[in-house]
Amino acid sequence: MLNSDDLQIRWWKLEETLMARFGKKPDVESILYLIGIQELGDIRKKFSKEQKQDLMHVAVCTVLSPSGYYEMSGVDEDGWPHFKQLKAMPDMPPIVQENFLKDHILLYFQNHELI
Repeated sequence: MLNSDDLQIRWWKLEETLMARFGKKPDVESILYLIGIQELGDIRKKFSKEQKQDLMHVAVCTVLSPSGYYEMSGVDEDGWPHFKQLKAMPDMPPIVQENFLKDHILLYFQNHELI
């Protein structure tokens, strides 16, 4: 992970890009939700509360996959990706964990040439 000042600057740029696209400032959960929709490939108007949680889980697994925490194990009959956990997340204080996740989200957007 890069130093926290650089991370914060890169995060603000991502927020700015998404704000221009969607008209409001996204939080981490909203960004994970968007990644989940992107990975599912199903842009429907409504998801149930459980499906929204599943989308965020798909996003977390997806963004942490490059670091070896998860790997995709397949797709079910409804097109939902499933993951296998390869290693446990290290214990981190909440702010460190949030920055760890933000860094992986930024890497996802860079790898998919979305920013």
